[in-house]
Amino acid sequence: MANILVFGTSTTYGAWDSEGGWVQRLRKFIDQKIIDSNFQLDYLVYNLGISGDKSKDILDRFESETVPRLDKYGGENIFLFHLGINDCIFSETLGKTEVSEENFRSTLSELLAKASKYSSKVVIIGAMPVDDRVNPMPWSPKRAYRNEFVERFNQIMEEVAEKEGAHFVEAYKKFIETDYSSLLADGVHMNDEGYRRLFELVKDYLLEHKIININSISPKN
Repeated sequence: MANILVFGTSTTYGAWDSEGGWVQRLRKFIDQKIIDSNFQLDYLVYNLGISGDKSKDILDRFESETVPRLDKYGGENIFLFHLGINDCIFSETLGKTEVSEENFRSTLSELLAKASKYSSKVVIIGAMPVDDRVNPMPWSPKRAYRNEFVERFNQIMEEVAEKEGAHFVEAYKKFIETDYSSLLADGVHMNDEGYRRLFELVKDYLLEHKIININSISPKN
């Protein structure tokens, strides 16, 4: 058995997607592969996204969320981290991002170090770009999502991933070059099409880099 644990925020949870988000789409894709293989494959996908979480929140709950889900028979563990978007929120009151670049880098390094104790397959998925609908946030007018900070925190994620030997899936650059605003439901959370495209991006990366191996077994007749 292989357990895929996906940690993150509301965009990991899949807020505002009628299909349940990109993680649910990944689970559906893998479940169908398992069925088609006549159950020769064995993967479980856990969506551990919590709305509003910052990297420190994920670090604080990492062990308690992970240990109960470890395979008791020594199966493989795979960690996907989809975070950063809430760390880079700009606070008008503070005059800076709510989490400093230094603290974000340090927390992310510690998180990857913890994950590496359980698996050699650790993946960071970059945050999507946002648009002016959340600059400022309608639900929190003294706070804002801004692409200048989203981009910078994505750069930090890529740097930390390289340093710690983890994988990095570049989402920001992939989407900023498109009409990305049409893929957003409210300026920060994706709509159905946005989540579908992110799922395809993540799925293709996991297959290409053999993080999941679901095409090696032919279905039984």
